[in-house]
Amino acid sequence: MQLFMDRIDSELSQILIISDGEQLCSLDFADYESRMMTLLQKRYANFELLEVKNPQGFSQKIQQYFRGDWRALDNIPVNPGGTPFQQTVWSALRQIPPGITLSYQQLAVKIGKPTAARAVGMANAQNPIAIVIPCHRVIAANTKLAGYAGGIERKRWLLNHEAALLDITALLNDAMNHCGIGTSQNLR
Repeated sequence: MQLFMDRIDSELSQILIISDGEQLCSLDFADYESRMMTLLQKRYANFELLEVKNPQGFSQKIQQYFRGDWRALDNIPVNPGGTPFQQTVWSALRQIPPGITLSYQQLAVKIGKPTAARAVGMANAQNPIAIVIPCHRVIAANTKLAGYAGGIERKRWLLNHEAALLDITALLNDAMNHCGIGTSQNLR
């Protein structure tokens, strides 16, 4: 099997993007490349990794996110693998809007498994597609930042980035409504 990898720079560090030719199957920070390769080896056993630029346009979409277009991630098709439970958790993560956080317990309730907060946390820890499957939006019940494989500082940065984007959108919407134009959604 062939997999396609690109390396892009971001405000957080270099990011590795891996596609199976149709879907995004892995995204991680370059300082975790060995962990990423171990997970890919477990999942695919035999694969050939080809370095390419912007596979399926995914690199460009990630860069758009870092430039402020948080909707750029919405339509990226993903293929994270995993168990059925992990896939359920990861699918639910993609439904959490930018700028919103849930606790592990709240996410467990959302997927219909209210006693599975720890299992939800374990699924988060195994998420192979950082940022696009936004496990950074899940926090501890006491609202503390906890449990991000890419590091707490990156989690904090991502949450602050998304909160700033929402603040800008809210200001723009207020200004547009004041002028009788509607909202920024009308511009899309």
